Amino acid sequence: MFTRQERLALSLLILVTAIVFAGIAILEGIGRIPFAKSYDPGLPDGTLVLLEGRVERAAQTREGGHLLLRVNGTNVFVPSPASGGIILQGGETVRILGTLQTYRGEKEVVVEDAGDIVLISFER
Repeated sequence: MFTRQERLALSLLILVTAIVFAGIAILEGIGRIPFAKSYDPGLPDGTLVLLEGRVERAAQTREGGHLLLRVNGTNVFVPSPASGGIILQGGETVRILGTLQTYRGEKEVVVEDAGDIVLISFER
């Protein structure tokens, strides 16, 4: 049916596929946080960052349903698909995972998923 070389090639293909799927499962399990850097405005655009601090301002945009936050003096943009169900107010301490970008000359953190914003505490 199959030659020896074909069986060997098929076995290697199955082995490589299994290794790739195992790697994906491991990376999904540990998440993206271990790969994020602490927020620093000097980091280049596209860097995955972790920003922790107090919410100074939280507002919805008039159009589009996006969420705009100000955390420790840093702008945070949460696009409408990711902002659903997020209710934040000033004084809350949050941990935000997002991608750093420059918008209108200022650095901001862009959040991809609602789960990337974690409420740590609330103090008035």
